Amino acid sequence: MMADARRYNAVAMSLHWLIAILLITNIGLAWYFNTLHGLAKVAIIQIHKPVGITILVLSLARLAWRFISPPPPLPAHVRGWERAAACTVYVLFYGVMIGMPITGWLMVSASNTIGMYPISFFNLAHFPAYGPFTHLPASQMHRTHALLLSIHSAGAKLAYALIVLHVGAALRHQFIKHDEVVWRMAPFLRRPA
Repeated sequence: MMADARRYNAVAMSLHWLIAILLITNIGLAWYFNTLHGLAKVAIIQIHKPVGITILVLSLARLAWRFISPPPPLPAHVRGWERAAACTVYVLFYGVMIGMPITGWLMVSASNTIGMYPISFFNLAHFPAYGPFTHLPASQMHRTHALLLSIHSAGAKLAYALIVLHVGAALRHQFIKHDEVVWRMAPFLRRPA
């Protein structure tokens, strides 16, 4: 079966949906661990960390794939503010998908608990902490951790807004405009007539 040049290819679709599932999973884990205390909280954070690393790796792979295999152009009827909004959301999503794991990694590295709870990749391998932050004096480590936590939290709020905008736009295209925008990325949809 020939690939349709108006659609994303299988690699791009797979990366999109896998990253989306992992992103929603990690948001859910963060909401959950923020309701917990003590070791129960630590256990969920230890799952949150490698999911974030996986999102980072897959997002970098997805970005590289865009250069190797450019995405199909938006349909001609998508113009003006819609095109600008799509581009802005796209750029900001990459900022979140790459920036959040990096700020999380730096934040954890600047924690006095990094020695007790290292960054483990699903108990298969250890991911290194950012060395300079692990050797900061206690007061400077605390300030650095607090700053990175604020940046990470702001990134989470941006992620929520982007998800709402992205899903809202997809629903608008699918159910109000009845065009092929969602079909381009959804392998399970038939092309609108």
